[in-house]
Amino acid sequence: MNRRATLLDSSQASTRNPAVYVCLAKAFRDFSDGFVAVLLPVYLTAMGFGAFEIGLVATLALFGSALTTLAFGALGANIDQRKLLMVASSLMVASGLAFALANTFAVILLIAFMGTISPSSGSGGIFPSLEQAVLSRSVADSRRTKMFARYSLVGALAAAVGALASGSPDLLASQGIPQLAVLKAMFLLYALLGLVGGVLYGCIPPQPARIVEEPVAVLGPSRRIVIKMAALFSIDSLASGFAIQSLVVLWLFNKFDLSLSAAGLIFFWTGVLSAFSFPVAAWLSVRIGLVNTMVFTHIPSSVFLILAAIVPSLELALACLMLRAALSQMDVPTRASYVMAVVTPPERAAAASITSVTKSLAAATSPALGGALFAAGYESWPLIICGVLKILYDLALLWTFRHIRPPEEQ
Repeated sequence: MNRRATLLDSSQASTRNPAVYVCLAKAFRDFSDGFVAVLLPVYLTAMGFGAFEIGLVATLALFGSALTTLAFGALGANIDQRKLLMVASSLMVASGLAFALANTFAVILLIAFMGTISPSSGSGGIFPSLEQAVLSRSVADSRRTKMFARYSLVGALAAAVGALASGSPDLLASQGIPQLAVLKAMFLLYALLGLVGGVLYGCIPPQPARIVEEPVAVLGPSRRIVIKMAALFSIDSLASGFAIQSLVVLWLFNKFDLSLSAAGLIFFWTGVLSAFSFPVAAWLSVRIGLVNTMVFTHIPSSVFLILAAIVPSLELALACLMLRAALSQMDVPTRASYVMAVVTPPERAAAASITSVTKSLAAATSPALGGALFAAGYESWPLIICGVLKILYDLALLWTFRHIRPPEEQ
């Protein structure tokens, strides 16, 4: 009888594994981010806005994301992250609905600032810092990086399929359906997927109650190392803002006269390459360490981005972008795992949100600058600036954290 009860308990525990629900929710969310990042510049262009306006929308979206991420991360130290994720999903639903109904630039700017619409499919925004805290408490240190690699793999594959789905407006337009109407419908789909994600987050087991009754400090003994990481990560994100996916899409459209369906196919394959780099990153980190994996995969990817900006043909540019995609995201699971490893468990949500916030704030300034350069005729310069800044960041990261190792490397 006791044996049967034990088996039932273990079966229930397995079906309530937080990682399962977090990864499923991330798949739906990243799928929606994948098509929104490609469609956002197309949608704004169809509404009559130019490159500078698109860059400004991206800047406000990233800046607003930084503020909400900071608030949610601070709350995550004392409030169950499951509840916060459900609130964030509600904000995603509202963002999709509002964007579909918006008809003036001022309203679009307000929604971009207050909502969850992202100009770049990736690991930023409100959700990842909370999800990472949930995942970190569900696995041992020795399995943490592999878990983050699987989590990133699921998201990247979903984002790649989402990018492929961004070609659907062209397909439906060929059947006589107005493109703008289809684009608005895609934002309604974004809202629906946010609702699905909220249901999945609701299935996560509640966070175990703490023994202490006093509120946990947002940051305690790990304050200094978190500040160092945040400062360096902000340089990387400042660089990334010059080459967010929406601006790269615009660059491909203008320089090579690429169609929307072709752009969707390209970003599908770059997303697939990025996705399958995550398990490689986990394997590599066991052999050379988390910091070395971040740095020595990131530098070559930045070189390929610079080359993509200066090569004369579409074929060469796409080859460089594909090679970059195979390397550029290998720091995503390793960096997330490293942040979770070098801080105490109660600080994890705050550390993830603070490093994410500084990244978002830094990235918020550069899309508008990139859009201004683009509008002024310097269309390749944002990509070059991005690559150079990222190389400088990698060298500084290696110098600063080469001796600070996570528990599994000691």
